[in-house]
Amino acid sequence: MPPTLGSKAPNFRARTTQGMVTLGDYRGRWVVLFSHPADFTPVCTSEFVAFANAQDEFESLNCQLMGLSVDSLPSHLAWLDAIRRELGVSIRFPVIEDPSMAVARAYGMLDQSAENSSTVRSSFIIDPEGIIQTILTYPLSVGRSVSEILRTVKALQHTTRTHSLAPENWQPGEQVFEPSALISDDVSMQDSPLWFYRFRGDQP
Repeated sequence: MPPTLGSKAPNFRARTTQGMVTLGDYRGRWVVLFSHPADFTPVCTSEFVAFANAQDEFESLNCQLMGLSVDSLPSHLAWLDAIRRELGVSIRFPVIEDPSMAVARAYGMLDQSAENSSTVRSSFIIDPEGIIQTILTYPLSVGRSVSEILRTVKALQHTTRTHSLAPENWQPGEQVFEPSALISDDVSMQDSPLWFYRFRGDQP
């Protein structure tokens, strides 16, 4: 069964563009593990450029980026070199080769009966304890939003630290919600009919 929100992220050991990597190597850090359909494709290239441009900000959040596709390590290296030479962008995070689809299948990134990676474009945000906190999946034709993934990491870190709830499109420094009372007596003691929609007083 593929992992779900709140479940343990499957561990793996794999070759990457930065050497052998085990997911457990990053315990204690947040991790964004994202898969792409294939090297040398336009949408995937645009995503990698965006991730590379945002890498310093991810790192400031103690968050490790890790890319993955079923392409071979030589293919990854050639593609990243082309991006560096032609687009002037260096990809400094590891990119995992997964020709056997072992990691992709473990994460449910493609159907168990799939024979290729044409539908793979998934992102997993994993917390420092190795628990999956967010799963995002996009179709082959639509690139994901790196800024939204970055925003989500920030929101997860803030709500985890403050035991609060982040509203729609929350950005750092904005108000967060107080968790709603879930006991009848507590609800009846509230002085507002909007007991379920209360911003926290100690902001941010």
